Amino acid sequence: MSLLPVYAYGSPVLNRRAEPIKSDYPGLQQLLADMWETMYAAQGVGLAAPQIGKSIRLFIIDADPYADEDPALKGFKKVFINAEVLEEKGKPWYFNEGCLSFPGLREDIERKPEIRIRYQDEEFNTHEEIFRGLAARIIQHEYDHTEGILMPDHFSQLKKRLLRKKLTNISKGIVTVSYPMKFPLRKK
Repeated sequence: MSLLPVYAYGSPVLNRRAEPIKSDYPGLQQLLADMWETMYAAQGVGLAAPQIGKSIRLFIIDADPYADEDPALKGFKKVFINAEVLEEKGKPWYFNEGCLSFPGLREDIERKPEIRIRYQDEEFNTHEEIFRGLAARIIQHEYDHTEGILMPDHFSQLKKRLLRKKLTNISKGIVTVSYPMKFPLRKK
């Protein structure tokens, strides 16, 4: 296993809609092992393949750190391949989110509290499930990455203007971070 660099805001791979993968995707099990190691080293609860430079429809989640707030998240650890959100419903709610591609940035994001999603697991078995609350939120955040949607896409124009310098600094690598990253605007 090895730590993979997390791509920072401004990296083109983060803005692309990712491609589906098949069960013969080369090195998938090693990639998953490396993604788990990278996510845990960065103290994240989710990691999407575009965040490590791979434009494929794959993300992982381990929501166990939120088990104190939501006991249903105890042991909630899943791989999502070729996920498709089929439905989002309920009254939207705000929650303070962070993202490994945006170190030091935490903002309230509005999301619906329930989703129905179809996905494949690491064995390429197909599942269709309903998730609620924090589980739904974490899935929505990582799913956004496979759709090329980033945290600032959820912000108002005013919020984007207020955060412009902070976002630029993230792209340039002018941030404190404890895990390996690739910064698109860092001067060599």
